[in-house]
Amino acid sequence: MFDFSHMIDLPLIWGLLIATAVLMYVLLDGFDLGVGILFPFAPSHQARSTMMNSIAPFWDGNETWLILGGGGLFAAFPLAYAILMPAFYMPIILMLMGLIMRGVAFEFRFKSSERTRPVWDNVFHFGSLIAAFCQGIILGSFVEGIHVEGRNFAGGPFDWATGFSMMVGIAMVFGYALLGATWIIMKMEGQTQAWARRAAFYVLIFVGLAMFLVSVCMPFVDARIEALWFSTPNFFYLLPIPVITAILFFMLWRDLSLKQAEYRPFILSILLFIMGYVGLGVSLFPWLIPFKYTIWDAAASGPGLSLLLVGALPMLPIILGYTAYCYWVFRGKASHEHGY
Repeated sequence: MFDFSHMIDLPLIWGLLIATAVLMYVLLDGFDLGVGILFPFAPSHQARSTMMNSIAPFWDGNETWLILGGGGLFAAFPLAYAILMPAFYMPIILMLMGLIMRGVAFEFRFKSSERTRPVWDNVFHFGSLIAAFCQGIILGSFVEGIHVEGRNFAGGPFDWATGFSMMVGIAMVFGYALLGATWIIMKMEGQTQAWARRAAFYVLIFVGLAMFLVSVCMPFVDARIEALWFSTPNFFYLLPIPVITAILFFMLWRDLSLKQAEYRPFILSILLFIMGYVGLGVSLFPWLIPFKYTIWDAAASGPGLSLLLVGALPMLPIILGYTAYCYWVFRGKASHEHGY
């Protein structure tokens, strides 16, 4: 039996692996969910076809990271999985239904007639909207904390439905819409690109407002978060996070007004998400069940984590490799024709 528990901090490594998988999912599936959120507002049928073609090679591969994050949580942190799943049954089921709606819409829209195509357009849009909103609700409710007694979830079926979680859900919708709009700017030309640039301007305003509101509310969620951010010298150590976020926001705002900037808005949008994710991670570390169990409390046994790590380490380069290869093969501008 492989057992590295006496040599390395396996719960910390697995916590970082799962956090990375979640971040990769948010970034990669976020832009194709954003395209779906913006779908009905596109300027023409041809623009919608081009938008769908631009994400067709990527959308199902992007969801690999969701499976990796969920499977890793189940295997490496069974206690956390056993508590979190009952707490979020309803939003998770709704999220999966939204993702299923998107998958069905992809297949049927390409083969639909002019008469039925609007139906699949709406299925694609609302599936994307539901999935994004539910992910935000799960995140907001997770940050607020879960009612736990002993080693079990002790709350009600609607504990996730709070004002803060709804606000984070709306923020996630606008955040994904920003990723989607900047993706369209990068992948398309002409009228569709100009429309996406205008849409990104409007969405960026709401993203900035949402990030501000969430940042203001976070210290009130738990006194430990407030003490972390506003005590000295932590305040000065953590000050670069909001400063860098503000700089990225300004750079993105400026780039959206420059017609020649096509690739950098998407990169800046990704960096904005990463900075928000870093801020969230700093606030919640080392809690895996805020504010009940740390990553060490909820981890599986050392030999089990060692065996899982031996299986996971070779797979990560493979997943990263074929993901990068897919994006390289389908680089460049998209077309409204079926495929590239």
